[in-house]
Amino acid sequence: MDTLGKTITCRAAIAWAENSPLSIEEVQVEPPKSGEVRIKMISSGICGSDDHMLKGELLANFPLIPGHEGAGIVESVGDGVCSVKPGDKVLTLIIPQCRECDSCLHLKGNFCEKQDVLPCSGVMLDGTSRFSCRGRKIYHSFRTSSFTEYTVVPEIAVVKIDDAAPMDKVCLISCGFPTGYGAAVNSAKVTPGSTCVVFGLGGVGSAIVMGCKASGASRIIGVDINEQKFPRARALGVTDCLNPKKLEKPVQEVVKEMTGVGVDFAFEAIGQVDTMAAAWNSCNHSYGVCLIVGLAPSDTHLSLEASKILSGKTLKGVCLGDYKTRDCIPQIVTDYLQNKINIDPLVTHQLPFSQLHKALELYHSGKTIRCVLLF
Repeated sequence: MDTLGKTITCRAAIAWAENSPLSIEEVQVEPPKSGEVRIKMISSGICGSDDHMLKGELLANFPLIPGHEGAGIVESVGDGVCSVKPGDKVLTLIIPQCRECDSCLHLKGNFCEKQDVLPCSGVMLDGTSRFSCRGRKIYHSFRTSSFTEYTVVPEIAVVKIDDAAPMDKVCLISCGFPTGYGAAVNSAKVTPGSTCVVFGLGGVGSAIVMGCKASGASRIIGVDINEQKFPRARALGVTDCLNPKKLEKPVQEVVKEMTGVGVDFAFEAIGQVDTMAAAWNSCNHSYGVCLIVGLAPSDTHLSLEASKILSGKTLKGVCLGDYKTRDCIPQIVTDYLQNKINIDPLVTHQLPFSQLHKALELYHSGKTIRCVLLF
């Protein structure tokens, strides 16, 4: 069917309001405008940021089509698009790379100023939406909406990947895997023989564990209130598992007792201020590094004991593993194809898009590391 330049009608998941069940609807997806790309989605992971958005913990406009961890094939491109073409395998990028703003031009920056996460406007760069349903405008999610059979994204938020990439799994390299793995190997630069603690053993936390292990950490402590995650975490490299609800002391005190002096590296992959503070207080007071990977609700504030900062430890925020997305993500896909890294253990479930609600139940139950939706 020739869809070039035409509006496409397809299935998509819509959140009509915050904290409301997702509804699979027929939506209209307009052709891409200048600088935009329309993609036929093949797979999408379910990420914690999607859940935060749906619960109203991040500022957003409703109704919207959620999802951002997507893999697909380019259907058509707007005027001026030169980095991808119809037929290319691509990943959507929650953090774009415009290659023009201060962050993109800085050697260490990766939080592109054209991002649509903090806050999420829900519209494309020209201020309009490409989605509609029953005559009503539907907002985008992070400018990547991936819970849909077709989506439209800015060229700066999409990247071409190797033609050999398995599209039923590689969507994880769009967000979850580089966010966690990169936090350990690229941002923290975990050192051989070091001690680490990871708060949150979901998809991102599991990828952090893999990065710590690959870097040669001698001890990796995993912290989660859901003990169903512990067997998989141990298989990935966790040496000690802690459930804070079953401890007689605060978890940070237990971690310090276990290590004697506190860990070299602490990672928070949940997005809650109490676990952020616990991660900070688990670090060695002189040279420990605490990395905040989880995305906290918009209206929260982190409070730390000011005098404890003087001793020398470091608090660092990490977004998508500090990778410049369009520059680095394709190489991670290639590394996966060359067996230098293995994302397969993170994909614990795959379900057709029609079973979206079952996939969300699996996510909320903690019975999955990553559930991938297949279109």
